[in-house]
Amino acid sequence: MFLIFMIIGGLQKLTLIDYPGHLACTVFLTGCNFRCPFCYSSELVLPEKIALQPRLAMSDFFNFLKQRKGQLDGVVVCGGEPTINPELPDFCRQIKKMDYKLKLDTNGSNPAMLEELLKKKLLDYVAMDIKAPREKYSQVIGFNGASALYLLDNIQKSIDLLKKELVDYEFRTTFVPGLHSKEDVVAIVNWLKPAKRFYLQNFRPEKTLDPNFSTLRPFLDEEMVGYSRLFAPFFEIVQIR
Repeated sequence: MFLIFMIIGGLQKLTLIDYPGHLACTVFLTGCNFRCPFCYSSELVLPEKIALQPRLAMSDFFNFLKQRKGQLDGVVVCGGEPTINPELPDFCRQIKKMDYKLKLDTNGSNPAMLEELLKKKLLDYVAMDIKAPREKYSQVIGFNGASALYLLDNIQKSIDLLKKELVDYEFRTTFVPGLHSKEDVVAIVNWLKPAKRFYLQNFRPEKTLDPNFSTLRPFLDEEMVGYSRLFAPFFEIVQIR
């Protein structure tokens, strides 16, 4: 019996980088509770674009996993934001029954869902996006007022949950010119340290949710290297993607 409420908006049949140490596929679930202007997956975020996005039937996805047994060993579940789907535990359970390793990409806004998945041992790896330092979070993802305070509380709960090391994990930030300064990098370091892994991701100026961001120049390689050095003393692993 396949889930009928979650919408699969895409499938990358092979990834060598999204799940460290594993040959994996990436399944993209539609819908997101954030509105980050630099997001380059607007077709998975904005309702008007989701309505036009081709969909993959659940049965076709699981048939694909059956066919790739022995060739792939991992599945990356991302979005959008997967944890907004109440059916996510059942989806993950079906994947795990097929003996695949499972990695979740999340913005950390739903610690209750994250905790449920961890307690039920449905995840093998979690990557949590840190969008900005605490002081700028609401500005970056489009929240304000009381909702921003509630959001930050949830983000903190997810950070604390991952740092208990119930599962392998990483934090990661996409650094965007004009949104992130050196001071912001330092603030993120001070917020998260110490932790296991941190990945720095350079901004990609393509099909951004806010079209104005598509004209921005990404950070230079040497700038990213400089930022990575700020993280290095406080994390076991620091890399640039």
